[in-house]
Amino acid sequence: MKHLGDVLEANGALKVKDRAAFIENLDGFLYEAVFEPDAARKAALLAAIKEAAKAEGVIPCSIHDFYMAMGRNYAGITVPAINVRGLTYDVARAIFRKALEHKVGAFIFEIARSEIGYTKQRPLEYSTVVTAAALREGYRGPVFIQGDHFQFSLKNYQKGKEAETEYIRGLIKEAIDAEFYNIDIDASTLVDLSRPAVKEQQRPNFEHTAMLAEFIREVEPAGVTVSIGGEIGEIGGKNSTPDELAAYLDGFSEGFKGKEGLSKLSVQTGTSHGGVVLPDGTLARVKIDFDTLKVLSDMARKKYNLGGCVQHGASTLPEDAFDMFPRTGTIEVHLATGFQNIIYDSTHLPGEFRREVYEFIKTEYAGEKKDSDSEDQFIYKTRKKGFGPLKQKWWGLPAGIRDEIMKEIEQKFELLFEKLKVKNTRALVDGRIKPVPVKKEVFL
Repeated sequence: MKHLGDVLEANGALKVKDRAAFIENLDGFLYEAVFEPDAARKAALLAAIKEAAKAEGVIPCSIHDFYMAMGRNYAGITVPAINVRGLTYDVARAIFRKALEHKVGAFIFEIARSEIGYTKQRPLEYSTVVTAAALREGYRGPVFIQGDHFQFSLKNYQKGKEAETEYIRGLIKEAIDAEFYNIDIDASTLVDLSRPAVKEQQRPNFEHTAMLAEFIREVEPAGVTVSIGGEIGEIGGKNSTPDELAAYLDGFSEGFKGKEGLSKLSVQTGTSHGGVVLPDGTLARVKIDFDTLKVLSDMARKKYNLGGCVQHGASTLPEDAFDMFPRTGTIEVHLATGFQNIIYDSTHLPGEFRREVYEFIKTEYAGEKKDSDSEDQFIYKTRKKGFGPLKQKWWGLPAGIRDEIMKEIEQKFELLFEKLKVKNTRALVDGRIKPVPVKKEVFL
């Protein structure tokens, strides 16, 4: 078996000594890097793999310029932003296969602050796995990787404002260093609805967002304009309104001192993360206020020159809902739990392994079970936490099993790419995004 040092030379600058051997052995190299126990060695291996992928033409990029162009002339598409919690390499490869098949260029891989923790995927690992998946499938060009819900914890903020703010600064810096060139700042948790005026309600939100946006502009690499998103409605809360959008964006504009501001704005129109699970473990049907979504997205584009509005928590919606996002001018839709459900509920996932994960969840997270939860509700809401601690066992499932599950994932993306109208968008993206390879020093 070859080792990474046999095919790459990394002494500051990277040199690929044996391109064919690197790609041929990529699966093994990546596995070694992801599960390397020594943190410094792991970081070195991951960085080398990512730099080698960039050398082959897989370039992490910002989607900012594309979104700004869509704001001026909406292209009738909604960009899927995909959170991958488990079997990330396999899932990403499945997505790239579908993207290549349908010439899709407008799609984003993302991971939220909370997911980074419970899936045990730090930004460098996540971005490396995604770029390696692109390389393995023959996908070249811009790859969009996003920090989703870099969110203020209200509980932590109330304990210590400065400490919580510095934590998010650190996470942003870590993510940008790992080539997440798309960052969603979520200070919507700080909105204070007890204040009488809408602008005062939104003030903690837009002030903290402006501050962190300025920080992003300070630390982003030369030649890269990170795409920054804001948020006015905490997902699962009350629906957003035009007055809230105006108060937030007006306040942001007044306080932001940078050159380039937000490219998009997330709003709440009726969804919740993961969907609403019933006692029998099935999902309740959710009604989205598409009229409000259209009003808000039009307003964001026409009055404030943003790319448009973003819908979160959509992956568990019924299939007939997805046609509505391009029709209402939604620029981006966030998708997560639906893919997790495909993996857990697949008939190809061995029942014994599923039971092992569920028993782990029931033991390790017993304290999270509410008195009102049925066991099915508890498992559904908590099984996202079964990926991180058992990651090596998930990755170690036989290839034939993983391949069959990925066929189901591909079927889902066949539908999503069609309904969100992103098929044949590669040329559209290439016309607006000029990849800027950011040189990183690597040592093996």
